[in-house]
Amino acid sequence: MCRLFAVTSNDPLSPMLALEALDVMREGHDGSGMGLFLTDLGGPFEGMKDAPVLSGIFTNEGLKRLDRFMMRLGFVTKYKVSIKVPATPPPGVPKRDKYIIRAYEYPDDWEHLPQAEKGRRLMDVRLTLRNMGEAAQDMIVYSFWPDVIMIKEIGEPRHIAEYLDLDREDLRARVILAQGRQNTNYAINLYACHPFFIQGVATMTNGENTAFVPIREYLSSRGFAGYVGYNSDSEVFTHILHFMLNSLKLPLEYYKHIITPLQETDLTRHPDRQFLWHLKNACRPLIIDGPNCVIGCLPDKTLFMVQDRKKLRPGVVGGQPGCFVFSSEVCGLDAVIPDRDKSKDFQPMHLDTAIVTPSRREVKICRQSDPLSQAA
Repeated sequence: MCRLFAVTSNDPLSPMLALEALDVMREGHDGSGMGLFLTDLGGPFEGMKDAPVLSGIFTNEGLKRLDRFMMRLGFVTKYKVSIKVPATPPPGVPKRDKYIIRAYEYPDDWEHLPQAEKGRRLMDVRLTLRNMGEAAQDMIVYSFWPDVIMIKEIGEPRHIAEYLDLDREDLRARVILAQGRQNTNYAINLYACHPFFIQGVATMTNGENTAFVPIREYLSSRGFAGYVGYNSDSEVFTHILHFMLNSLKLPLEYYKHIITPLQETDLTRHPDRQFLWHLKNACRPLIIDGPNCVIGCLPDKTLFMVQDRKKLRPGVVGGQPGCFVFSSEVCGLDAVIPDRDKSKDFQPMHLDTAIVTPSRREVKICRQSDPLSQAA
């Protein structure tokens, strides 16, 4: 099993906090890699929330190709994080030429575009760069989006953090998602490393999804360019959430009704059974099979946790006003907020969605048995 940790805080935090929590839970991951998703950024990125940020790994030649490509599009570098690594990486960590985190100014002809069109074009740029990199094996591109930084690497999370000097002011963030990998694939592909991201939506999962193939086929048939990749069976959780928010125009509280709809006996007793019957039938190809614990982040920086019906992957939420933690294990939560009121810790069950909004005042629990008007 992998181990998951997420924190949402009024004050920007160092990603080292999340990696230290993963270290406390290290018996649950094998040191084969780690992934970080940072948003609601602090430090120098605080004043450039609208600037798209590119995150990835490049060879020297790949960096030259990146610069030429971005110049042709009209992007100008606004700020960059300089990551100078030692000549010899830690054991298990591949030697890389460049780790890139760059904020760009939009091309002049993008400035007055609607946000939706900007978002579509940013996604197209990321996918183009990813395809270029996969063809030449000189670029790995994780994200290209405002107020988002992603870092992924193979190896022991503690060693990677020290190697990349992640405890720095320009990597502070108010929302951090971190995963310590348990490799279940023969070969390690960094695109298979959680968290996954698309257009402001991020999720990470501890578990497996044996319904992956029909879900992938359904999403791939939607005609949306971003529903591609799928190096991991867990990436569909991100895309289902994106599809729900952007195509179905439904709020987060409906996510569980799509991925794990109520069973027939419970559905017939639900006050909104007619709508939920239609939703279940329309989205039947998106029903997951687990066990899975999913932690995710919405574009508005809301953080959430859900479990599937099998409830065989651990997960706990706790904290205090101003700072809340979502963790695979209580020890990860203890490592970050030891002085909280532990009687308020909550372990979501199969009907629950645990939610912390950007106000960070409390943990809201939404249950699938609730009326939809109450959930919304």
